[in-house]
This record gives sequence, structure tokens and C-alpha cells, in this order.
Amino acid sequence: MTPGKFITLEGVDGAGKSTHIPFIADTLRARGREVLLTREPGGTALGEKLRELLLREPMCPETETLLMFAARREHLEQVIRPALARGAVVISDRFTDASFAYQCGGRGVPVAKVAQLEQWVQGDFQPDLTLLFDLPVAVSTQRLANARDPDRFEQEGADFFDRIRNAYLARAAQFPQRFRVIDSGRAIPEIQAELQAMLADV
Repeated sequence: MTPGKFITLEGVDGAGKSTHIPFIADTLRARGREVLLTREPGGTALGEKLRELLLREPMCPETETLLMFAARREHLEQVIRPALARGAVVISDRFTDASFAYQCGGRGVPVAKVAQLEQWVQGDFQPDLTLLFDLPVAVSTQRLANARDPDRFEQEGADFFDRIRNAYLARAAQFPQRFRVIDSGRAIPEIQAELQAMLADV
């Protein structure tokens, strides 16, 4: 059996991840792979309920962090691990790197606390490939200005997203073996050609 693969997509809000998810899925399905698309927070019935709370309800950063990891634990047990066990490619719109970026970088939660939660919830489990869609904050915030009903993350200011972007780039530098940084300010066909090359071994 072909082993399962776990691919995560990361980036600040407005970086264009959702634009490329269908292309990535179609590329892999064309090779005969089973592809499961999912997202965080979310991915399960409980996770989707927690997502609504996280995106809409005011809360302190520590509560936000704990709810993210509660949703993640369910996601791992109910969706991600079973799909990988049957040889599927799981593509998740965000995973734990988002917690280091948004809760640590954006909110200021200590990295050590999030690292403890990461170890508790997932142990040594990590994505096989993380695609980081990188974009200058001025461009991403302009894209967000067109959002019809911005959530409480999307309503944050440029400084918040600057911190998130820097945290993401720091994670990519720390784990170069699984991160691929994509300049998402380019034309879509150019980005998709790069994605095809990155997915060649999946």
C-alpha cells in the first residue's frame, strides 16, 4: 500500500491558500491518490463548533490556544490519522504551525506553553510537507478589506499580521526539511507550476 502523506498549508489571512487547495487536490487525484481535504480549526463536528467560537467569540489568548488544541486532538484522532492509515493524502488548511504563528507570534502566548501542548496532543507527529504561502502584510490586508464578514482574526491590524508573518518565516527557517516557502504575490499559473514541482514526490 502506498503510504499516506500529510500536507499542510499555512500563511497569514489573505495569502491565497484557499485559491490553491483545489489545484493541489486535483494534481494528486490525477495520479490516482485518494485526497482528503480538511481544515483547522475544524475538520470534525466538534471542531467546527469550536471554530465558530474561536472566530466569533471574544476570549483571552490562553483560552484561544487551548481550544485550538482541543479541536486539533479530535481532528487527529477522528480524521487525520485514520486517513493516513489507509494511504490517503491529507491536505489540511492550517495545523500546529498556525498556533505558533497566531497564538505565539500574534497574541504573545509563550512559545514554551504551545510547545508543551504540541507534545501532549500530537507527540512527535508532524506534517510530511508544509506549504507556507508568504505575502507582504500590506497586500494581504488589502485582500482582507474585501471580506464580507471578517472574523475576529481578520479584523486585527497590520502589526498583528506582521508578527504572524515573522513567526511563520521563523518556523520555516527552523524546520527547512518540511517547509516550502511560496511567494504568493505572483501570478497564479506561476505559483501552480512551482506547486507541481513541490508535489512531485507525494
